[in-house]
Amino acid sequence: MVPGNYLKNEGKIPNNSNSYQKGLDAAQAGQYEQALCFMQEHLHTAGEDAQVLNDTGAILHCLGRSEEAIAYFLKARRLNSESAEILWNLTETYLATGRAKEASCLFDDMKRMEILNVDVLNRTANVFLNQNNKAGAVEMLLQSLYICPKQEILIPMLSVIKSKRPKIAFFCGGDGMNFLNEIYEFAKQRFEVRLFDGRTEDQLYELMKWSDISWFEWCTNLAVIGSRKPKVCENIIRLHRYEAYEQWPREVNWSNIDLLITVGNSFVKNALIQSVPEIENQTSLVTIPSGVNLERFTFIDKPRGKNIAFLSNLRLVKNPAMILQCMQKLHYIDPEYKLFFAGQFQDGSLEQYLRYMVNTLGLQDVVFFDNWQRDVHVWLKDKHYAASTSIIESQGMGILEAMACGLKPVIHNFPGASEIFRPEYVFNISEEFCQHVLSESYEPQQYRRFVEEKYPLKKQLAEINNIFIQLEAKLESKHIGKMSHSFPQTDGRKQFSIAPELSLSNIS
Repeated sequence: MVPGNYLKNEGKIPNNSNSYQKGLDAAQAGQYEQALCFMQEHLHTAGEDAQVLNDTGAILHCLGRSEEAIAYFLKARRLNSESAEILWNLTETYLATGRAKEASCLFDDMKRMEILNVDVLNRTANVFLNQNNKAGAVEMLLQSLYICPKQEILIPMLSVIKSKRPKIAFFCGGDGMNFLNEIYEFAKQRFEVRLFDGRTEDQLYELMKWSDISWFEWCTNLAVIGSRKPKVCENIIRLHRYEAYEQWPREVNWSNIDLLITVGNSFVKNALIQSVPEIENQTSLVTIPSGVNLERFTFIDKPRGKNIAFLSNLRLVKNPAMILQCMQKLHYIDPEYKLFFAGQFQDGSLEQYLRYMVNTLGLQDVVFFDNWQRDVHVWLKDKHYAASTSIIESQGMGILEAMACGLKPVIHNFPGASEIFRPEYVFNISEEFCQHVLSESYEPQQYRRFVEEKYPLKKQLAEINNIFIQLEAKLESKHIGKMSHSFPQTDGRKQFSIAPELSLSNIS
């Protein structure tokens, strides 16, 4: 189909624009060289116009000059970024020239305009795969399945691609799965993965030998054991906070560790370096903040209220005694404010002290211990402030999750707090705590937006995925050959309401 049939003059080009109309007529007649001359003549005399640039790009594409066409589509898009026609044409031309990465960068806008379909995703996957870019192919197919889960033929194709990618083993001790679950599920969609469930060092080493990449969640005993085994794979350790202040990092054989991921702020990293002065010469370090699953913690825009949440298991490092001192001052000013703890007591003496102080300070009617919460989002629904008095945090995920729900953060100034949060969220003394809570300033949308912009889960997972892709390239350069598979080319226009005039695929 020629350009004049699918890129109609919708009043943007004057009817007396003779060169432009002649260009359309020539294009409809299949006289593309002549059509191009007319279009360029019009652009020379009338100046740049998104519609004309778009049509000129389509004519160039018909002439097999797709690289030149891309330049015209890009100019057209700068003039009209909301044109679905231009966006579709640019995408198709990128694919025709094998530029799948550039095409995929347009898919968020295509999704927003409701023109993204499984056909273009599957074809982009095919281009990626023909270039041996298995990571790109997998991402496209996963998006395609998300749009249309009934494409059963894609499942075995994904399995084949995953079988050609690095195998990843995850080793996690203690309660680490709370932090690892989303990373593990993300990796499982893209790689063959296994989770260590053994009990012996031999079992641990066998899983390391199975894997191409071994990921140790927490820099503790499992990481130490793995690092001291003969090297059989790429090794990653992710350190959160408390490990930096323990003996474990000093016992790790860092020369066998390819990458150390730190979650927290520079104070945690500095404590680690002070404990292991040569670590930066022995392994690579990168900081990747944890991300909040914004689908799990949905936003509620509610008016200012008087319920304060303290979301954490209760142990000394969380400094819960300080929040009681703050609460005592706030209660003196306004007795209607209430404080709710959500978390288990992890020290008997601390529990005894806190309950004693609640009575001593006369807070029996305004301080409540709600224990551990299975569904934090539900528990937060009637809360308005999220308080933290920790002496150190890697990041403060409980606060960020509460902010994602729209709660106002009130955070004691622990080392590194200013690196994570805005200054107006932080306090030093109990009087400042009261000022933050009593302030008329209360903007739930701002708190949600802060998390969306700085700490979304998708950003964390994208950075981790990039690490896997870099290691994949390193491994491929050693022993993995190219692979080539074709993918079904479905007619997205039949399954989705995409106007046929937006497609370049039928241009002869």
